[in-house]
Amino acid sequence: MSFSLKKYETFLINNVSTISSLESSLRSITWFLPGRFKDAELASEALTSLMNTMSMYHDTVLAKVAESNPKYRPIIPSSLHTRYTKAWIGKNFQYKWAARILELLRFTELVIEMGLRRKVSDKLRWRGIVIIEVIKAALRILLLKATRRPLLSPPLPERDFDPTMLPPSSVESSPTLAPSSPAASLPTTPDHLKNNYLSLPPHPLLTTPPPPMRSDTAVEDFLLPKALTTSSVKPSLSLLKTLSAPQEWLAEALYILRPLVYASLLAYDRRNKQPTNRALMTALAMELISRSLRRAPPPSALLERSEYARRDKDMLWYLLRGSIWESYTRPKLESFVTSASRAPLLGLFGILIKEWIPLIDEYYYYTAP
Repeated sequence: MSFSLKKYETFLINNVSTISSLESSLRSITWFLPGRFKDAELASEALTSLMNTMSMYHDTVLAKVAESNPKYRPIIPSSLHTRYTKAWIGKNFQYKWAARILELLRFTELVIEMGLRRKVSDKLRWRGIVIIEVIKAALRILLLKATRRPLLSPPLPERDFDPTMLPPSSVESSPTLAPSSPAASLPTTPDHLKNNYLSLPPHPLLTTPPPPMRSDTAVEDFLLPKALTTSSVKPSLSLLKTLSAPQEWLAEALYILRPLVYASLLAYDRRNKQPTNRALMTALAMELISRSLRRAPPPSALLERSEYARRDKDMLWYLLRGSIWESYTRPKLESFVTSASRAPLLGLFGILIKEWIPLIDEYYYYTAP
């Protein structure tokens, strides 16, 4: 098994550009599969889950190769999110595996729900959804306990480098990969060029012209993006400040427990044939309370501010949940689909939306918090 993994990792490094293009193409195809044939949504989500899981594994392998090769120098520095999550993965074993299991659940939860919907009763399907949310909440609590800082999403570093820029000798220098064929020697310099020490001047089209320096404002606009910020020089683990006040812990706990409470109330209301407004209003109230209790990060805390901005944007998903979806958003989308069917180009987009509307009605994890 270990030998097979090493062979696959060697194949990955040698064909990383082709594999990356294939992953991107397959992800694009999955958007158009629903509605094309029977169980097309299951095939689409199964393919998406497989691609995401393989990408997570590929990112782990490529990151090890890049770190172990001294010749690799990234063109663009790592993002703050990547620096922070990579530091915790390297420091804390509990964080590393809790984050990986949490991401794996996030990739496969919709496929699991689709399988439960086809094989078991609706009651057992919702019981399975609640169990998944219990596991996810427990993993997030483990991450919170390990870091004592606000949780980031995703908790794993994202691929923020071009894998095709890895040096050719990466396979040989990686401790996890089997050595491949020896690298070819560099081409020798022809005899008639050995005495040419004067380099040719760069072509004008290949050089960046200096910015116009017509005022102090222009000088500042040119220099500010190149200046180091406080986040650039901070240690990776210090990019997020630890939680200190009780209301900060309460805000994070409410945010973690919100999906579990929403799924539990929704399952109870569905089982007892009650309106689903209670689950929606409770989850929305927990979200707003958590938002009001969380601390206001200073302007220098770029990573924390970006995480809170992402959470605020995610509140738009409430437009696709519960009574808001049924009474407001779905009629608007159906009206758009009807009107778009008369337009040549918008009709294609309208057909895509029309195929996705029933899936939002049938499956919880399409719009789950």
